[in-house]
Amino acid sequence: MRIATHNVNGIRAAQRRGFETWRDERMADVIGLQEVRCPADQLPLEVFGGYHVTYDPGTLAGRNGVAVLTREPVAAVRSWGTQVLSWAPGTVPVLADVEDDCVLARELRAFVAEGRYLEVDLAGAPVTIASVYVPKGDSPVAPRDRSGSAAAQVRYQRKMAFLAGFARQLRRARLAAAGRGREYVVLGDFNIAHTRRDLRNWRGNQTSAGFLPEEREWFGSIVSPRTLVDVMRQLHPDADGPYSWWSWRGKAFDADTGWRIDYQLATPRLARLATAGQVDKETCYEARISDHAPVVIDYAI
Repeated sequence: MRIATHNVNGIRAAQRRGFETWRDERMADVIGLQEVRCPADQLPLEVFGGYHVTYDPGTLAGRNGVAVLTREPVAAVRSWGTQVLSWAPGTVPVLADVEDDCVLARELRAFVAEGRYLEVDLAGAPVTIASVYVPKGDSPVAPRDRSGSAAAQVRYQRKMAFLAGFARQLRRARLAAAGRGREYVVLGDFNIAHTRRDLRNWRGNQTSAGFLPEEREWFGSIVSPRTLVDVMRQLHPDADGPYSWWSWRGKAFDADTGWRIDYQLATPRLARLATAGQVDKETCYEARISDHAPVVIDYAI
């Protein structure tokens, strides 16, 4: 089973930049998307090809939105939001039948309408797949322009609240999947580089959002050999990267000055079935689909 995750930074822009070519060449069985950034009535449905789509667009115009694309209809849908959509190839989006037994962590209640988390049970394999988009946050260190420090603090505190609630939510989701006889894997943009190997310019970013000590400590708290495994790091234990995000600005992409912030975190048994993994970094700046590249892992399921 080939599973991919991709922050497309706007599905309409990604379509113009070649998402459909990547989709057809990669032939993934499951694709998790983040930052779809499109209301239902403006979705370019052809971009999803022959996949069944489950999509939580959220309510923030032009922001966020997570989706899971599968080859077959899914067996169950869960989300923090209430306006989840689903559709089969050749049909139009309709409201999905969402299970309402999700007990949400208190800190996450402020995020329910933002289209940040969605999970589905696969019909053809005992696996639960989740797609997540974690807030970018900000650094608590006051910038030189102190007029922006209050807003930065708000963004920092908001991300930290999300992380606190999400740690508990991940445990609940993992245990709930086990109770259904399923493995669990969460895909997506965590907006955190966990270790120095996950960030090319780590020395210059130790006070930057995404590489703060408390963010890295949080990430370390959710991964372990008994809970969730960072599958790409398991496959490439000694590699720098492979990075999945590069700034649009300057020469970051050409110089591979990137961040590894897109992950597949799987339960240990599923992680042991991973046979290969790579980041589909485009060959040149002009060919980029997004500022993120797809993270693709094959599992012997």
